[in-house]
Amino acid sequence: MKFLYLILAVCGFAFAASACAGRSGDTFKNLSADEFERLIEDDEVQCVDVRTVAEYSEGHIRGSYNINALDKKFADAAEEMLDKSRPVAVYCKSGRRSRNAAHLLVGKGFTVFNLDKGFEEWSKAGKEIEK
Repeated sequence: MKFLYLILAVCGFAFAASACAGRSGDTFKNLSADEFERLIEDDEVQCVDVRTVAEYSEGHIRGSYNINALDKKFADAAEEMLDKSRPVAVYCKSGRRSRNAAHLLVGKGFTVFNLDKGFEEWSKAGKEIEK
C-alpha cells in the first residue's frame, strides 16, 4: 500500500512540474519607471496605456496608445491595433490593471513589459507627461 502512495505522489509531482513548465512562457517583466523609460525610447516598442479614456486624457506617457483594459473588447482591440512581432509596454494608474492586461496579452502571443506601480510612480519620478 505504501508503494502505491509513493507511485501516486511521484505521478502527482511529475504532473504538477509539467503543468508549471508549460506556463513558463506565460510571463512578462515588471520594470521600474527608469527601466520603462529606457525601454520605450526604442521606436520598436509599442507603449499602451490601459486606463480609461478619461484617465488617459488627464495625462499620459508621450506616444502611448490608449486601449482600456476594462473594456470587454480589450483583447480584440489589442490584437487589431498592436503588432505581435514588436514588444508591448503596458501601464495603468497603479499597476494592477496593466498586470492583468499583460497576462492577457502574453496569452495572445505578445512580448510584454509592465510599468511596476504604474503611472503614479512615473509621475512621482518626475517623468515626462503629455496632456
